[in-house]
Amino acid sequence: MYKVLRYDANPRQPIRLKWLALVSIIIACVAQPLWAAEPSSSATEVSSERKARIMATLRSARPDLNYGDIEASPIPGIAMIQVENGPMLFVYNDGEFFFDGDLYQVGKGRFINLKEQALTAVRKDLLAEIPLDEMIVFSPTAEVKGVINVFTDVDCGYCRKLHKEVPELNAMGIEVRYMAFPRAGLGSASHHKIASAWCAEDPRTALTAMKNGEHVDTNFCDDNPVAKQYELGQQMGVNGTPAIVLADGSLLPGYRPAADMARVLGINNQQASTTR
Repeated sequence: MYKVLRYDANPRQPIRLKWLALVSIIIACVAQPLWAAEPSSSATEVSSERKARIMATLRSARPDLNYGDIEASPIPGIAMIQVENGPMLFVYNDGEFFFDGDLYQVGKGRFINLKEQALTAVRKDLLAEIPLDEMIVFSPTAEVKGVINVFTDVDCGYCRKLHKEVPELNAMGIEVRYMAFPRAGLGSASHHKIASAWCAEDPRTALTAMKNGEHVDTNFCDDNPVAKQYELGQQMGVNGTPAIVLADGSLLPGYRPAADMARVLGINNQQASTTR
């Protein structure tokens, strides 16, 4: 996805162009007097006039992309904008320069990933829009004390390892809500395979059979939500499976043992959230 955002389509220069954009921003910031950049006192808000200028600049180069809301960053002169199904852009001034990737702020005793911080809010909002009946849900028989939303692939080894612990998670009061993320991409055999679980009469049984390596007949129904969930995962910054999204929008990439997952959710302290 990053390649399509470059103004220069030369595939031999991806790293050079990315760093050129970043160096240009740094030079521009240093070269201009401090008053030329948006002052820190207004860093919590981007004016509507500047938003319009940024959007006009980006669309003049790539009108085919869908851009999200423009928000301020803690750095004067730098705004943030999410590209739909793409990266978070950090835009300088009125959009003449941008870079993608992680942006960190130095805090007391830690580095703060501002990109991840911004994506957390985006994930929380996106998650709230997903109908529960479009997920494959494994719910505890007793009280639900916590919820994890898992982007999964049926051929992923660690996805299978996590699924074997679903009974243990349920026993601790943790509800597991699955969304599809075929790692081979849309239109692949993996896509059709995992869609068969969503199209089955009993999706939970079909998904469990697939994760156990059992044969399940291909059944690719027209109204399955796999493509939508895959694209949603990309918007959330998912690039591998399993990827666990918590109620607050936090992303936990990779497999976590059930006991660790319970600690993350605060189950032992009875503090886990039961809402998305």
